[in-house]
Amino acid sequence: MRTIGNILWFIFGGFLSGLAWLLSGLLWCLTIIGIPYGRQCFKFASLSFSPFGKDIQYGGGAVSTLANIIWLLFFGIWMALGNLAIGLVWCITIVGIPFGRQFFKIAKLALTPFGAKIVRT
Repeated sequence: MRTIGNILWFIFGGFLSGLAWLLSGLLWCLTIIGIPYGRQCFKFASLSFSPFGKDIQYGGGAVSTLANIIWLLFFGIWMALGNLAIGLVWCITIVGIPFGRQFFKIAKLALTPFGAKIVRT
């Protein structure tokens, strides 16, 4: 089921979403200051291409916490709310619930990406 979910996800928007995150990451990495944020964009790209069968483990230290606060204030809240809204729309139908759950996973990562790791389950 994980493979079928990832194939459908990829066809119906995962490819474009992942490509947009890759482009964002490359643009962030043009400056030295933006490299940590670009690396987070690459993390989102990895999850956007195929979210089924992946989980997020959170951790990190004081530097990650500080970076997450900056991220949350400027990007995270809006990204999380957008993914939450799309996830709720997907959950209107029973068939869309698995896709909605993946959007909720991305929304949670959007709040605090620094110190988080994406792992296969």
